[in-house]
Amino acid sequence: MRTAHLLTLPILATLAACGSTTDAASGTQGSAPASTEVGAAAATSPEAAPADADAAPAAAPSAPTGLYALDATALGGEAMPLAALQGKVTVFVNVASKCGYTGQYAGLQELQEELGGDDFTVVGIPSNDFGRQEPGSAAEIQAFCQENYGVTFPMLAKTGTKEGDSPIFDGLAGMTGERPGWNFCKFVVSKDGSQARFFKSNVGPDSQELRGAIAEYRAL
Repeated sequence: MRTAHLLTLPILATLAACGSTTDAASGTQGSAPASTEVGAAAATSPEAAPADADAAPAAAPSAPTGLYALDATALGGEAMPLAALQGKVTVFVNVASKCGYTGQYAGLQELQEELGGDDFTVVGIPSNDFGRQEPGSAAEIQAFCQENYGVTFPMLAKTGTKEGDSPIFDGLAGMTGERPGWNFCKFVVSKDGSQARFFKSNVGPDSQELRGAIAEYRAL
């Protein structure tokens, strides 16, 4: 059984994490090297300026925007600013360990293994709102995900999904007009955190509908 890696954070670690954390949020994005002749002249002429004297300074990372400006907490209790996800297409999923849809963890992990990297990640957010199907502690949830599905994508701290329970779900509702109605609803969020699309529980991780939304946002 492979060892899983769960990002530790405060929503949206453990989403750069849950980036990739990972990749401080996947927002990573010089000038052509001087020719051999120019380099040689610079080395032999005391008056020659350094080869990189005119190089433009590296651009500062852009400030997080939209949903990615929020702070969150990883499943392990550590802070996980969603700024780590800036530049990634992120699929936020309200997960549960004892649901009829729990098997979707496997498909979510496959998505992470196939697409995860500089511009994509899955982020799981445990919730006990529906059918009391996520009753476990953080340690129990983490062990369940590792032992049964080898989850490596970031998992955030367990939270409610109703209005006022979570800034993340409030932000997602503001963009889509939707909130989870059951476990394993999915929100696909654009790289800049300003757009999102909602998918119900029965839309699986391997569905053309969900993958099409991911591809659309990755192309932006």
